[in-house]
Amino acid sequence: MSVTHLYRATLLQQWRGGLVLLACSALEGAPAFFSGRLVELAVDRGFAVGAPKAGVGYLALFGVAALAGAFGSRLVWRQLGQVVEPLRDALVTAVVRGVLHDPNPPRNAADASGVARITQHVEVVRDATAGLLVQARAMVVTTAAAIVGLATVAGQLLLPVAVPVVVAVAVFAALLPSLARRQRALVLADERTAETTGAVLGGMRDVVACGAEPGAALAVYDAVEKQAEAAVKVAHSGAARSLVISLGAFVPLIASLAVAPGLVESQELTAGAALGALVYLATTMQPTLRGLAATAGTVVLRLIVALKRLAETAEVPPPKPETREAHGADLEVRGLTFRWGAAPEPVVRGLDLDLRAGDHLAVVGPSGIGKSTLAGLLTGLLTPQAGRVLLDGVPVAEAANRHELIALIPQQAYVFAGTLRDNLGLFAPTASDEHLRDAARAVGAEELLTRLGGLDAELGHEAEGLSGGEAQLIALARVHASAARIVILDEATSTLDPAAEARAERAFTTRGGTLVVIAHRLSSAVRARSVLVLDGRETLLGSHAELLVHSRRYAALMQAWLPAEPIRTGH
Repeated sequence: MSVTHLYRATLLQQWRGGLVLLACSALEGAPAFFSGRLVELAVDRGFAVGAPKAGVGYLALFGVAALAGAFGSRLVWRQLGQVVEPLRDALVTAVVRGVLHDPNPPRNAADASGVARITQHVEVVRDATAGLLVQARAMVVTTAAAIVGLATVAGQLLLPVAVPVVVAVAVFAALLPSLARRQRALVLADERTAETTGAVLGGMRDVVACGAEPGAALAVYDAVEKQAEAAVKVAHSGAARSLVISLGAFVPLIASLAVAPGLVESQELTAGAALGALVYLATTMQPTLRGLAATAGTVVLRLIVALKRLAETAEVPPPKPETREAHGADLEVRGLTFRWGAAPEPVVRGLDLDLRAGDHLAVVGPSGIGKSTLAGLLTGLLTPQAGRVLLDGVPVAEAANRHELIALIPQQAYVFAGTLRDNLGLFAPTASDEHLRDAARAVGAEELLTRLGGLDAELGHEAEGLSGGEAQLIALARVHASAARIVILDEATSTLDPAAEARAERAFTTRGGTLVVIAHRLSSAVRARSVLVLDGRETLLGSHAELLVHSRRYAALMQAWLPAEPIRTGH
């Protein structure tokens, strides 16, 4: 599904709000339809024949129609949020997904361009859609009502009105491609400015340390100048658009003023009909035509450009496959291969692995070799280019209950504002207080529980007042209290001391189920039942003792970790 299809599908899902908008449109168009006709009747059947009360009565009806139109506009605004807000949520989700799956993401830096897409392009789509639902819709309804009303009052004026309008619209349509290209150039220039300034500000300390302030300033100035040039070109195109629309709006009025007196003199039109026609043109059709063209030239144009830009960078999830329940907790990995983007070498290549209940696996290897990537593949968070990961015979990404069977604890522990009970019971909402205390005791967080004041203790926003190790203890206790049968620790004990790390790992091995440790310290490999060594070329699986003999990479890692103890390597 493309972003455009997502846009359409999300709007179609709000069909009830669309029906309300349609009903309100008919009500909102009442003044445009009745305005010229009621003015004609006020003149021909009222003031012109010496019946001022009748004339005032018709004008009063015009006022009632205006009130009805205002009430219709009020109803439009009340329904607008129900249609637009779900659209924004869907687009933000697509953009964030695209940023997370970017094959060439910024390294060790914020994605300023991605932030610009979320904060600007999505908001452009949201605001433009709202503008179309409110302004363009109302203008189309008003213009159509004015044309129909003009045909009923003064059909003789339709030709001098229609010809210049059609010509202006045709010229305007011919200008749209160039307007779109310039608007797109402005959008890209704005992204480059955000990306450049974000990179410079984020690395300001390095810039100053290297004495690179002039170069950094030049890069920012160049990006800003190109953005300004793109904005000036858009303004020039806007001026040409305004000229075309002005001619299309004023020529019909001038032509009608030129033709109407002769028609009145020949009695083909009454004075009231001529005045009613001018009311349609001057107070309804002319301003709405200009507004409609202005909306099409700005709102619609920005909407098209923003959707195209989002389509280039966002990722819309495919339809969800049918899910099945996994009844066991055995993981079977066959031929697993994964590479990031267009990188020539996969970080995981042809991996075969079996994990059964009670297994304790440590994954070791140099930093950046793909250990965390493997964790994402085992949990179904990443999709491999080849091979498969089965959870009790079910593809892990399609297992409906994988969130209940598998728990991944990352290095950056997540602690949210609320009570300690809320945090520990996140994955076990029905667990008793005693069960939560037992989980905290098992991973070594009992002292922390006491220090904080028990399960009712309030934790501040973003774990204020907690150290990194304390936050990790809470995350460990939370998963220990859950029903997960496969636990993956992705350097989840990196800020704990070796003794605390060993206690936490022991707590999960005695708890039952399967434990996979992305090793922060090689002591985790010594404790594990089996060890998986990743070195970028091949993978080796075996016990600690076996790998010391058969894996030079593993022996070298252990030698570097324990330089004082000689380790025999195999050949």
